[in-house]
Amino acid sequence: MPETKPSINVRPARGADIRALADLIAPFVEKRVLLPRTIDELALLLPNYFVADDGGRIVGCAALEIYSAKLAEVRSLVVLPEYQGHGVGKQLVAACVDRAREEEILEVMAITSSEDFFRSCGFDFTLPGEKKALFLQTR
Repeated sequence: MPETKPSINVRPARGADIRALADLIAPFVEKRVLLPRTIDELALLLPNYFVADDGGRIVGCAALEIYSAKLAEVRSLVVLPEYQGHGVGKQLVAACVDRAREEEILEVMAITSSEDFFRSCGFDFTLPGEKKALFLQTR
């Protein structure tokens, strides 16, 4: 795999990034790859949002949504297509996992259609064959 582009800086998101985050996520929401996020939701998650910055241009993002002292989730992971395959997504996931460790969260999960990518980041099934996440949509 190619190394990260040298100009990429993964950093915590700032208030000034909210509009750029919304714009970055929008095409992925339209393609139904991500769930929508309102500006208010982005603002609420901002303390645990990370961005990949290429000279002032946000080219990727990910958020750690903390549910309890036991569980958090990597959410809204997006990397612009031209930056994919250079380790940017892995850096964003690592930033989320590092934040979970700082907060002493026991387990971080990812709900994804990119199982191989998350496995390459160290994720696996908690108890293979024993536990599975089930969902029921209410809308």
